[in-house]
Amino acid sequence: MNYSKGTNYALHTMLDLAARTPGLKVGVQELAAKQNVSPTYLSKILTKLAKAGLIDSYSGAQGGYCLRRGKHEISFLDIIQAIEGTTPLFKGCDSNGPGCLVDAVMRESERKMDEHLRATTIGQVADEMIVSGHAAGHIE
Repeated sequence: MNYSKGTNYALHTMLDLAARTPGLKVGVQELAAKQNVSPTYLSKILTKLAKAGLIDSYSGAQGGYCLRRGKHEISFLDIIQAIEGTTPLFKGCDSNGPGCLVDAVMRESERKMDEHLRATTIGQVADEMIVSGHAAGHIE
């Protein structure tokens, strides 16, 4: 299994936004600099997050990005699906017919992973980061 680099950047960007004062707008330049990524590339990721209803985008000199919902209302799964889509990781055993045991194992493992990602919010991780003293957006 491998999520795209875009998902990694999206998760870290959302963590950065969640660790800040609610409603504080942050520019793409600052967000990109924290992750050492091109602002153009990060803008495309931010567009996907905005279309998914996870962040708000504001134009102009005082513009930038901020979370649309509370940080404890946004799950890791929400962010991953905004970037990767909702297609299952395992494509299935169509050639083996219904009742394939491999298919059953793989689908159950994906269900459990999704359950964990749905239960973990970006706010939980941001709060942990703040308590532990990690800088907002610091990637380890």
